[in-house]
Amino acid sequence: MITVGIFDLASDFAEDKDVAAKVRDTKIRPALEVGEEVILDFTRVDLTTQSFIHAMISDVLRVKGEEALDGIAFKGCQQGVQGIIETVIQYSLETTEDKDLDAGGSDTRP
Repeated sequence: MITVGIFDLASDFAEDKDVAAKVRDTKIRPALEVGEEVILDFTRVDLTTQSFIHAMISDVLRVKGEEALDGIAFKGCQQGVQGIIETVIQYSLETTEDKDLDAGGSDTRP
């Protein structure tokens, strides 16, 4: 298990997309490739931007699909941060579903 302290990398306002991309490329992707869980610890982070969360997890979700969430845990999220994370997860997975439909998959949405 790897714990990534977001506050230590991005302060109380996580907005730097380059930092988020570095977390994705150096922590999240390598851990998931070997079946290791990643804990993204947002303790002491008061706010984040949608673009920060998008840069950190969206591509991983698009490539690996919903199963990527089995290996990623979000810890210490304030309500606003949690809402942004949920939004990015939702639209990232919807994009994945739309690609599956374009490739001839079936639509299982209600």
